[in-house]
Amino acid sequence: MSQVPLSGVLQRSLAILELLSAEPEGLALGVVAERLGLPRSATHRLLNELVHYGYLRQPVDHGVYALTTKLVAMGLSFLGSSGIIDIAQPILDRLAQVSGEFVRLSILDGDRLTWVARSQGSRAGLRYDPEMGAAAAFSCTASGHAILQTMTDDEALLVVGRQGFGKVADYGPNAPTTPTALLKALKAARKRGFSITIETFTPGMAAMAAPVRRRGQAPIGAISVAGPHVRLTEARMVALGDELLRAAEELAATADASPLLRRSRSRAEPHALTRIDEAD
Repeated sequence: MSQVPLSGVLQRSLAILELLSAEPEGLALGVVAERLGLPRSATHRLLNELVHYGYLRQPVDHGVYALTTKLVAMGLSFLGSSGIIDIAQPILDRLAQVSGEFVRLSILDGDRLTWVARSQGSRAGLRYDPEMGAAAAFSCTASGHAILQTMTDDEALLVVGRQGFGKVADYGPNAPTTPTALLKALKAARKRGFSITIETFTPGMAAMAAPVRRRGQAPIGAISVAGPHVRLTEARMVALGDELLRAAEELAATADASPLLRRSRSRAEPHALTRIDEAD
């Protein structure tokens, strides 16, 4: 995490939680302070407060601070009460069975696209099974491209500009790093109705995704299929296109049954998520 000026107890506390969310083994006091550009004394006070309220733990023999499962439990409770799992799971399971690959649903909230539900279709051989709850990088994930394909070029570049282009060193060797490369991928996605990415997010992996939205409305998320490129070739993804689009339509049609999906739709910005007609 890059150092940014942090002011206020809440902002600093949230920055600590976000930093430690990517460090399952925990970090020492000095490392947390250095990563966030905070004084050691202030960092120590905040860490101890988070331990006191149950968000962090500090094993005595290790001298590091790590997240507890409290935040995980809160997230799972939220997803359970939202109804999204009950609605999405049968659709995800069917697509996973047909494709034999890993299927995910992501939800759009402002400029953040978060993977919230999944189904594993691979029963043998290579398996792709990343953690849930991570935010998708718009510039180099199939899910991100699926959202961007619903926008105009200028709007898509504005969204990516706020988040930043994914660096090849951090993602895959084919990650788009320029507006020209990104817009070329989006043009192809609009033409076929869904995005295809090959080694843009993770080396050796391929993915396809379609926006979840009702016709003429802004997307509320995306549904994706991902797997090893040796199995999930471009030809295979094109062949799965109709199944993917059908799953996306079913999710959009049932969105009103989930408070989370309803909220995502109401928060979508119509002026920033303009529908692109296939003729374009």
